[in-house]
Amino acid sequence: MKMIVGKGSCGIAAGANKVSDSAEQYIKDNNLDIDVSVTGCIGMCYLEPIVDFIRDDGTKTTYVLVNAENIKEIIDSELKGETLTKYEMPEVDKQRLEKQTRIALRNCGVINPEHIEEYIAKGGYKAIEKCVTEMTPEEVIEEIKVSGLAGRGGAGFPTWFKWNAARSAQGTKKYTICNADEGDPGAFMDRAVLEGDPHAVLEGMLIGAYAMGSDEGVIYVRAEYPLAIVRLNIAIKQAEEKGFLGDNIFGSNFSFRIRIKAGAGAFVCGEETALIASLEGERGMPRLKPPFPANKGYWQKPSNINNVETYANVAWIILNGGKAFSAMGTPNSKGTKVFALTGKIKKGGLVEIPMGATVKDVIFDIGGGIKEDRAFKAVQMGGPSGGCIPADLVDTLIDYKTLAATGAIMGSGGMVVMDETTCMVDMARFFLDFTCKESCGKCIHCRLGTKRMLEILTRITDGEGKDGDIELLESLALNIKSSALCGLGQTAPNPVLTTIRYFRNEYEDHIYKKKCTAHQCKNLVSYTIDADKCKGCTLCARNCPVGAISGTVKNPHVIDTDKCIKCGKCLSSCNFGAVIVD
Repeated sequence: MKMIVGKGSCGIAAGANKVSDSAEQYIKDNNLDIDVSVTGCIGMCYLEPIVDFIRDDGTKTTYVLVNAENIKEIIDSELKGETLTKYEMPEVDKQRLEKQTRIALRNCGVINPEHIEEYIAKGGYKAIEKCVTEMTPEEVIEEIKVSGLAGRGGAGFPTWFKWNAARSAQGTKKYTICNADEGDPGAFMDRAVLEGDPHAVLEGMLIGAYAMGSDEGVIYVRAEYPLAIVRLNIAIKQAEEKGFLGDNIFGSNFSFRIRIKAGAGAFVCGEETALIASLEGERGMPRLKPPFPANKGYWQKPSNINNVETYANVAWIILNGGKAFSAMGTPNSKGTKVFALTGKIKKGGLVEIPMGATVKDVIFDIGGGIKEDRAFKAVQMGGPSGGCIPADLVDTLIDYKTLAATGAIMGSGGMVVMDETTCMVDMARFFLDFTCKESCGKCIHCRLGTKRMLEILTRITDGEGKDGDIELLESLALNIKSSALCGLGQTAPNPVLTTIRYFRNEYEDHIYKKKCTAHQCKNLVSYTIDADKCKGCTLCARNCPVGAISGTVKNPHVIDTDKCIKCGKCLSSCNFGAVIVD
């Protein structure tokens, strides 16, 4: 019997190490014949820790929300050939997996990412073997062209075009670079792939390198992903030992090696020229284009940069054919896309769906809807570079062109879900605060323009907004978008522009009525107690950290608004609905 513990970062954070330690000790103490293994994240972060039991006859049972104690009970049940149904994955969650089409995530949560043999057993490294022994570089590029694969890092640029440009560039030394500098708030797609299926990324880079004539690769991964770095290092070493990386791969004249560069976590280094500058030991700042990296990139040599998810699709495309990939999706957007669901969503985690599904499909059908069944308000797509899609556009198709028409972008795949308690003005302020801090400062429009916008938004959420602020925000936003040097500045105003476009009334309420209808901006809300509902239980007074509530037992209480710091403790502690927020 085999026991597999999900040990992606989410599983470990939920206690997977304690589960495996407890299980291994129990197995040892009782001399049980059970092999304990690990795997990456399967995408169902809300159910972690997740444990699979595979019996000798091949049948599998998946258990969820496992802990160090109930794992012993589960082991005893499995040894008897019985399924402990109270801990088994619910049918609705099994269906959630079945509704997905997993290509980039095909091995995540399935194989042991630290054992190359398991990747090979799933057809691993067959694609690069096919390329090297049966295909010319031009034929590889043509297959990628037929597939319609576009960059999954945000820009959506045709992958084949970048590969062809690098192949056609003059020079014998060329670099293949993987952008694993995932920095969007709420995005963790690349991390899951690197932790759960690192060999898929290595093989994708190998195929790209063969197509472009490159002999050296670099994976630029943020240092905040220590587990991903550990598993990448293991994968590289194992691939070298097997001869998949190194000299004369598959007996050919194709040689390729990969190394890892840990980045310091600058968001701007997600932009390819800033990433290259960082690789060269310089401050991560964008460069003017042209020349493009395909002609003059890393060390002024022809270079190609794709992100993790893009490379993770490549081997599947070579083995299954470009037409199989392009058969999924829409005319403008082919294949599948991985999304990270976060925010006010019931079932947060990773999903992979064919392009052309709707926002509603992802949030309600796969994501389970909104927490506490509150009203869905909006979803921020594309991270701080993206925009808000309101509830009345929930049927929007997920494809590059359609999303762009709403003011949002596909981005790398972050979906931050918001409900009726979210203040859209404060949400715009949050994202702009992020991009303002992450600006490299090279161009004045981004460096100062985002700062001025942030000052206005902060003033509005503090209750000091004034007439003309909305128009000034729009004017600044459009100037920054048209004048900033790189994609960070050009897209930074998107959250502001889309929230003004779809939720202008909230801006007007903040400025003219001095009200935050979502009750999130402290300076724009007030707390009072309804004397008819108050039972005088004293809970609110006892929980108030500043002693702003007075009253006697069994008599209505009163809040001193001058002392109140609007922390909300009274609201959360009242059991009678007597505290009113206005």
